Amino acid sequence: MTREELESLDRSTLVDLVLKLVARLEALEAENAALKARIAELEKPPKTPSNSSLPPSTGQKANRPERVRKGRKGRFGVARQLAENPDRTVDLKATACPHCAAELATDGQKPVAVYDRIELPPIRPLVTRVHLHGGTCPCCRKRFTAQVPEGLEPGSPFGRTIEELVVYLHYTQAISYERLAALMREVFGVSISEGAIANMAARARERFSGAAERIAEAVRASPVVGCDETGARVLGRNWWEWVFVGQTAVLHVIGESRGKKVVAGVMGKARPDVWVSDLYGAQQGHGKDWQVCLAHQRRDIQYAIDEGDNVFAPALLRLILRACAIGRRRDRLKDTTLVQYGRELDRRLDRIMKLEPKGQAGNKLKQRMRRIRAHLFTFVTHRAVPPTNNAAERCLRPSVIFRKVTNGFRSGWGAELYAAIRSVLSTARLAGISALAAIRSVLAGTPLIATA
Repeated sequence: MTREELESLDRSTLVDLVLKLVARLEALEAENAALKARIAELEKPPKTPSNSSLPPSTGQKANRPERVRKGRKGRFGVARQLAENPDRTVDLKATACPHCAAELATDGQKPVAVYDRIELPPIRPLVTRVHLHGGTCPCCRKRFTAQVPEGLEPGSPFGRTIEELVVYLHYTQAISYERLAALMREVFGVSISEGAIANMAARARERFSGAAERIAEAVRASPVVGCDETGARVLGRNWWEWVFVGQTAVLHVIGESRGKKVVAGVMGKARPDVWVSDLYGAQQGHGKDWQVCLAHQRRDIQYAIDEGDNVFAPALLRLILRACAIGRRRDRLKDTTLVQYGRELDRRLDRIMKLEPKGQAGNKLKQRMRRIRAHLFTFVTHRAVPPTNNAAERCLRPSVIFRKVTNGFRSGWGAELYAAIRSVLSTARLAGISALAAIRSVLAGTPLIATA
């Protein structure tokens, strides 16, 4: 519209036109603000396992560079350590020269290569047929039956060795009932149904529950406890698996809640000297002191750096890395030296807290540090306290794999049994005992942890 056209309009028409333009301008300004906010959101660095608590499985795996394979050095047949006691030894001597076919004497020949060839013997079940005899006593005229020795009791036809193997394969290798039945039939020659496998698990429940109770007592007595939780699927619903890592034992618990009542139910009135965990609210307030997991904080610091904070976050990251380096040398340092290091870290943190971060993530990080700064370096002066909660996370990894492979539990008692078995296996690993040896010990009635 030209100037002449505008001057020809009356006052009322001009006011209407101006109001329309103002409304249009306000709409465009609102749209522009929304677009700017969207652009800012898109420009934020993405959340990855390296700068957040996302699980490693969600991250994009980079292609590894091609490896340059070098030729193996050494003599033929020395790549693997030879068995100490071979079942059979074969001495091979040449009778004729491979070049000219001349006959050779065997007396002067010396070994030029020694190696093992390993095979498995044919696998077949060992079946014991039991004839249980009885009759009538000629003295008292009462019926009697022969005494059955331990291990040959009537009932299930499958002995303890099969029970041990079934429990091991299902609960440590995450082999489903269907695949386990096929494996037992095709590899071991034992025809066993899925129902029989479930019955074996049900019979083992009492023994593993008793072992888990002793493990719980050891965890409650531990001066340092690390705790973490992950999701579990039970009866088609979302439950939670908790892990409590003590100095000598590890307890797993599966329940419907992710709240503090789970910790209260496990720990009772026990309060460890130091509780190690992440910042989840249900994990706080259970120990006399608290060690915040520095691995989680390092990932949050990295996210603030990725978002553009080049002032506060980098300085804090350097301080945490220094604290962890001190923690790795605690066994070689005196108590007084550790106290001095703790004071030095606090003074450096005071200077860092005066810095002004850049960006929203940096400001959020600084606010969090204000709340938890008293619990960042607890481990420096407490030798038994780890700086991270990685031990608890590692204990939960087999459960995450089991959940993905089996899709969870179809009964509450199945989840309870798995938690008890996982407690035994994690505790055994802490003590340097193999999984199969631990399962055999519990099924034989031998305590994994001696009671006081």
